[in-house]
Amino acid sequence: MRYQLFYWPGIQGRGEFVRLALEDAGAAYDDVARGKGGMDKMLAMMRGAGEKKPPFAPPFLKAGKLTIAQVANILFYLGPRLNLAPKDEGQRLWLNALQLTVTDFVKEIHDTHHPVAAGLYYEDQKPEAKRYAEGFLGERVPKYLGYFEQVIDESGGPYLLGRKISYTDLSLFQLVEGLRYAFPKGMKRIERRIPEVVAVRDRVAQRPGIRAYLNSERRIAFNEDGIFRRYPELDR
Repeated sequence: MRYQLFYWPGIQGRGEFVRLALEDAGAAYDDVARGKGGMDKMLAMMRGAGEKKPPFAPPFLKAGKLTIAQVANILFYLGPRLNLAPKDEGQRLWLNALQLTVTDFVKEIHDTHHPVAAGLYYEDQKPEAKRYAEGFLGERVPKYLGYFEQVIDESGGPYLLGRKISYTDLSLFQLVEGLRYAFPKGMKRIERRIPEVVAVRDRVAQRPGIRAYLNSERRIAFNEDGIFRRYPELDR
């Protein structure tokens, strides 16, 4: 099957968690909005054109006749098909719970630069962002990444589910990469306490599909329009 991924063309954003799974598996897919007329097609689908169940927002995935929205939902579907999820139902549900925890974390990462309202510019909420980021780096990042560290340890490692890699390990890679970009000072301090999480990041980076993707033009660079944004005044 050739998949169609719909996401904003100029940022990694939430779509990157899906891209990583597709790229790791060497799956055939089109990043639709990055092609000619793709944005118009994506927006039309969100307005309900040809869709009885239109997605609220990207990312969403077309797989044959299916339209699947929300990152965790997309990965829950793709995981078994890309050999990135276990066959056992209980384990797949556990993996989905871990991915939903990633979803929660991503929301808090976004709020470091938009703590008041998504419709305001960062410059309109800088004092609130500084206050939010202080608690985020001091409490929330260690709590989330410490939780994943515990999961890896209790699984026996080297991955979240034990010996076999999953799509949430790829998402954990993206979390570490993005946080290193946005908060290099803070992450240097925090990473000392999460060696297993860092080891997962390093293993994922060396996987052939991921390595090829990271060195290609398909990988959009981090920038200040995405989820992970580098504002030095927030990094303490």
